[in-house]
Amino acid sequence: MKKVVLGLLALVLAMPLWSSVTYANHGGPHDAGAEVSSDEAVLAENSKSAILIDADTGTVIFEKKSHEKLPPASITKIMTMLLTMEAIDKGKLKLTDKVTASEYASSMGGSQIFLEPGEQMTVDELLKGVAMASGNDASVALAEKIAGTEKNFVKMMNDRARQLGLKDTHFENCNGLPVENHYSSAHDIAMISRELLKYEGITKYTGSYQDYLRKETEKPFWLVNTNKLVRFYSGADGLKTGYTSEAKFCLAATAKRDGLRLIAVVLGEPNTKTRNSEVSAMFDYAFSQYSVQPIYKTGEVIGKVKIKKGKTSNIELAASKTMSVLIKKGSEPGSITQKLELPDKLVAPVKEGQVIGKLVVYQDGKPITEFELRASTTIEKAGFWTLFKRTTSQLFFVDS
Repeated sequence: MKKVVLGLLALVLAMPLWSSVTYANHGGPHDAGAEVSSDEAVLAENSKSAILIDADTGTVIFEKKSHEKLPPASITKIMTMLLTMEAIDKGKLKLTDKVTASEYASSMGGSQIFLEPGEQMTVDELLKGVAMASGNDASVALAEKIAGTEKNFVKMMNDRARQLGLKDTHFENCNGLPVENHYSSAHDIAMISRELLKYEGITKYTGSYQDYLRKETEKPFWLVNTNKLVRFYSGADGLKTGYTSEAKFCLAATAKRDGLRLIAVVLGEPNTKTRNSEVSAMFDYAFSQYSVQPIYKTGEVIGKVKIKKGKTSNIELAASKTMSVLIKKGSEPGSITQKLELPDKLVAPVKEGQVIGKLVVYQDGKPITEFELRASTTIEKAGFWTLFKRTTSQLFFVDS
């Protein structure tokens, strides 16, 4: 009897260890309470927190305490790079723009590119300094260029986190230097990373192993990427390392093979060797077990909706980008089905970007992901004469 009681006690004590690690099979809505069975790979054992997702669909493949709020160290700079790329995309900033380093930016300690007060570098050069050398000074210089002050930029960072629906994140600076009330989670970092990777040009910076700053000067500065996976792991091209004595060794990494792009985040690893090894194992697992199945290619028409009282009588809905789903290798091809959910008709005007419906993808009858379908163009309300001609032509069975 004593042995039975001891056995039950051991079982109860072990249960929290099993339930702290979860994974999702495939698709958007995943079972966050799923437990890793004994035949599943054991991943990120030494991390405090971890997550592995498919960048395209956002599918969570594996997670371990992924919503725990922890100091992110220099992984903070992923949000700094995101806001920089968004400013460039909106035309508010150019890669060739000159940025003058302030006294404050130059005073940053830790990892830096040793900006002198008054020194000028282009946005392109500063992005190299942030992505490869993890320059705290370069981060502040970009923040001040975009928002006027780092404080204003940090507000932008927190506003953007809220826009992305992130609930585990609060920033106090743009570079991750230790400060109270500055935290994020593996989940939130993966979501910010996913947003950043929508700008394909970013991997030019995050995926380079070495480069130079001040190359044509008397003091060239050699950049070597702090993320060694970009050199030693096939397909790796980013994103950002981080370390402080409080945060320990952190990494948000991405790799792409055969059309499948993965994002892995680990926080609180004991050393760089373990961190890199465990992220590599996460990638190995996903690449060996999963593949991407395209549903629609960019520009392919998915359906159409009638437009009442519009200048045109219908609108075609096409894929704005390749739509694909993450599936387990070996899945039956016929197990993937889809359902188009659209209104019978819309009343003009219809604005470009307006959500019109959605495409829901199923595997074995269960929803695994869905895609919003938006209007690709604006359709204004038709004038009286256009509507009159259309009505008349319909009376006489003539197409308009």
